[in-house]
Amino acid sequence: MTSGDSDRISGKGEELKGRAQEAVGDLTDNKDQQAEGQANQGKGKVDQVKGDVKNAVSDLTR
Repeated sequence: MTSGDSDRISGKGEELKGRAQEAVGDLTDNKDQQAEGQANQGKGKVDQVKGDVKNAVSDLTR
């Protein structure tokens, strides 16, 4: 597994954690938790893109 794959996997986990957190915030009408969940989703998506970029660079340098 490459470091890019590791970033993609951890990013997907962070995104899923954020979705769950946002859903709990929705159910409890907790705006702070909703916002934190959305932020975690964004961080997870960024990490996934970072993994894609690392993999692309790795492929180009082979």
